[in-house]
Amino acid sequence: QVQLVESGGGLVQAGGSLRLSCAASGTIYRINVMGWYRQAPGKQRELVAHIGSSGNTNYAESVKGRFTISSDNAKNTVYLQMNSLKPEDTAVYYCNAIIRPSILTYRTSDYWGQGTQVTVSS
Repeated sequence: QVQLVESGGGLVQAGGSLRLSCAASGTIYRINVMGWYRQAPGKQRELVAHIGSSGNTNYAESVKGRFTISSDNAKNTVYLQMNSLKPEDTAVYYCNAIIRPSILTYRTSDYWGQGTQVTVSS
């Protein structure tokens, strides 16, 4: 089994910064992709950014140039540095990981963190 533990959310004024962290633990052979999604009230969950095991990244258009995703493979941890925050960034942010649990299988599983609230005041 795998657990994703998030930290770093909170309340910040517009223009401010926050850094989210997500650490994966448990039965892990390889993490193929780690990423961040967010869900605002009344809206669908959407991709914010993800990073592959080779370091390739992908961002939502709305956060490009403001958010940076990075990872520490040795710690099975992904970070999201959020700068120039806007009120529309307010949401619950969820960590996601696609993990191969064992060298004995190519099958992967999809895991989610519990979510961390980010609130940006105007």
